[in-house]
Amino acid sequence: MVLDNESGSELRIYGCTRAASAALSHCACIAVTAIIALLSRPGTSWFSWHPFLMTLGFSFLMTEAILLFSPHGSPLKTLPHKTKARAHWTLQCLCVLCAALGLAAVAYNKHLNGKAHFTSWHGLLGLLAVCAAALQSLAAAPLVWHSLAKGWSLAKLKRYHAATGLVTYLLGSGSLLLGLRSAWFTASVGEYAWYLTAACCAFNALVVMDQVSGAYAAKKRLRS
Repeated sequence: MVLDNESGSELRIYGCTRAASAALSHCACIAVTAIIALLSRPGTSWFSWHPFLMTLGFSFLMTEAILLFSPHGSPLKTLPHKTKARAHWTLQCLCVLCAALGLAAVAYNKHLNGKAHFTSWHGLLGLLAVCAAALQSLAAAPLVWHSLAKGWSLAKLKRYHAATGLVTYLLGSGSLLLGLRSAWFTASVGEYAWYLTAACCAFNALVVMDQVSGAYAAKKRLRS
């Protein structure tokens, strides 16, 4: 009986910790997007759209799309998996749209100023993240409309999608972190604000990694 009580207490602590982490992740992605929006003031120049749209896509939309499947922090926790999958795919498509427009905005701004394109690790990683997110969204269509799978195992497709999705998210997060090292951002914020923004991006990446790896580890335990 004592062991049962201890196990129950551990499970409650575990659940509370996971719920708190998910809640903090929701707050962190909103905070990062709000900070970048306030600093960039989208619409004031062509460049201003780049940091805002890229952050809106990779920090807010993609994070929220993944957190929809969080067992402890999903805002759609009580809805069927099919509904979550469609909402997830919709948010991912919006992420790709925002990221593509953000990429186009900075490319056009460089064209106007006669600057070379994709000469930094930030630019190259951002381009790779946008391409990966677009391919990821296209490849996920059979998981939303099962008739498109045509002989493919849905279980395998889900595993591939989760693994490549995690890589895509980390690419986007890496591009955002490199963007925080840009002359524009470092000149716009103080040291404490810089560390806070970077910590929020890193925290979200850790929460997403833990969620994806934890979900498939749990499935393996259930099968064994």
